[in-house]
Amino acid sequence: MERHPQSSILIEPKRSEGGLDPRSILVRGTNWLGDAVMTTPALLRLREKFPEAHLALLTPEKLRDLWIGHPAVNETISLAPGESVFAVGKRLRAGKFDVALVLPNSQRSAIEVWLAGIPQRIGYARPWRGFFLTQAIGQRAEAVKMRKRSIGEIKKLVAADVNRRTSDENRVFASAGTAHQIHDYLHLTAALGANPEPVAPHLFVAQDEVEAAKKKFGLDKISNPMLGLNASAEYGGAKMWPRLSFTAAADEIWRRTNCAWLVFGGRSETDKVIANSIAAVGNSLAANKNEMVNLAGKTSLRDLMALLKCCRVLLTNDTGPMHVAAALGTPVVAPFGSTSPELTGPGLPGDPRHRLLKSDAPCSPCFLRECPIDFRCMNGISAGRVVEAVVAALRD
Repeated sequence: MERHPQSSILIEPKRSEGGLDPRSILVRGTNWLGDAVMTTPALLRLREKFPEAHLALLTPEKLRDLWIGHPAVNETISLAPGESVFAVGKRLRAGKFDVALVLPNSQRSAIEVWLAGIPQRIGYARPWRGFFLTQAIGQRAEAVKMRKRSIGEIKKLVAADVNRRTSDENRVFASAGTAHQIHDYLHLTAALGANPEPVAPHLFVAQDEVEAAKKKFGLDKISNPMLGLNASAEYGGAKMWPRLSFTAAADEIWRRTNCAWLVFGGRSETDKVIANSIAAVGNSLAANKNEMVNLAGKTSLRDLMALLKCCRVLLTNDTGPMHVAAALGTPVVAPFGSTSPELTGPGLPGDPRHRLLKSDAPCSPCFLRECPIDFRCMNGISAGRVVEAVVAALRD
């Protein structure tokens, strides 16, 4: 377990007036980076509702450092890889928590807090886990399920060209204002009396961390505007704008802005290959001026956060670092294909700092990991559109 000093609270705290007033709250956090960032509005609202409560976050070990200095969190409790549900429950019992708020929808997450003997256990109602919760919350009426399209459905849509839109502005869900996933987490905290109105996702990085990270990677001498580029995505190839499109856009942006590119990527071999190829081609196109710094596989989570914070803009696929950048105040430009910005876009829905680009492919979003046809959703987003979006974000 690790306790964190709180930074300044972003929301004016309000004391609980009647009803539930727990002294110690356990929040079972989500397992993926992007999802974790999207829970921060709910955590901030929970802190607003219970300013005096001790709020502990149960989080996978790989995400623990995301929460350092976060104003809503007093303590992090790490989930070790492969740790059994019984071991987790035993560890949690020592915390003597009054309430558990279970953000994931899995059976395991509900069983963990049940085994811990926490008196009040709140989470979404899902098959085979209601027994382990004291309050099973029904799905929001405005929620939109991310249903994967079948290959047959995709081919039928393409053949008939149904649902084709004539402009990006029209390609939204009917309930786009409240469809976003951050509302799902806020809906759970509302069961504890917290305000369900959204606030912007927020992460914390101190300025000395930013300066230390720049020095660590030799970026402290760069005077040109630093832009980030993240061409990978853990979920699968269907979320990835073509590599050559990234390279072409990055080169044109460099020519127009004289920027320095920071190329991000994970530790997997696939991520490193993608980043290496983009950096190599980019530096060649940039007349060997070495204006692309390849950081793939070299940064810790805190390094990544610090460097994303110092970027003027991040050009990225729909992936975890996209959400991290937005929560740190960095404008984002992101092509969307198989996924939906209305459901999982970066930052607060409708934030004009972020440019989220889509094509008019009738089968998008399909929510598949790999495209079963011709990848028209991403191929339909030109490098020129992305260039103009990045330049506009820089100008703003």
